[in-house]
Amino acid sequence: MRTSLILMAVLLLPGFASADIANEVRCQEIAFSQSVETKDVVAFRSFIATDARFIGQSVQRGVAEIVTAWGVFFTDSAPDFKWRPQFVEVLEDGTLALSRGPYRLIIKNEDGTTAERWGTFNSIWRKQDDGRWQIVFDAGNEAADPPGDEVQAILDQEADCPVIHSVAAP
Repeated sequence: MRTSLILMAVLLLPGFASADIANEVRCQEIAFSQSVETKDVVAFRSFIATDARFIGQSVQRGVAEIVTAWGVFFTDSAPDFKWRPQFVEVLEDGTLALSRGPYRLIIKNEDGTTAERWGTFNSIWRKQDDGRWQIVFDAGNEAADPPGDEVQAILDQEADCPVIHSVAAP
């Protein structure tokens, strides 16, 4: 009986560890979005690996290019931009992860009206030597139509994550 319990514990531990790592990455992704939501460029910068690539209509390489390209989101007249992970997958060795989920962009038009755009983001996170998770690849696709209510509700869920403080990027 005791041997069976020990064997079960050993077999289950990797699953628990993987779930903990996935939750850690999920919370990092939420904190990354919150850095844009609160217009905190220092925090935003801290989530980006020095060799990162952000792929949209063009490719931005490295922290400086990415921060410059995303600069519009840190201005007083910035569009509202929010995203949340729906899926997080972690490699077995716990050093690379994918997070994917919906985003919503609300643009304020010159006439005072707003336009809402929806899409899906994909972020690849790599665990750094110091234990921090940073994004190495990021891309998104705009959707032709808004997602269903269930997916939209992901953006309104409570984060239930510890506060992640930004760390100055190297």
